[in-house]
Amino acid sequence: CASLWHAVASWTWDAQDETCGICRMAFDGCCPDCKLSGDDCPLIWSACNHAFYLQCILKWVSSQSSQAHCPMCRREWQFKE
Repeated sequence: CASLWHAVASWTWDAQDETCGICRMAFDGCCPDCKLSGDDCPLIWSACNHAFYLQCILKWVSSQSSQAHCPMCRREWQFKE
């Protein structure tokens, strides 16, 4: 008797939140500017541990007239190292 196996795998981002704080899209998908999730639509963490899609936070930071602040907690924006 032969056995038949079907392997299934999935991935998720290791973020505390389930959605981007800017575009509100789920992290298991992609931002509004991308067509596919994954390496082309990465998440970026702030020094204060908030996660955003890279494209969303880059737009946010560039739209700020003075020093950029985290959209979630209003601390001075810094990328997590």
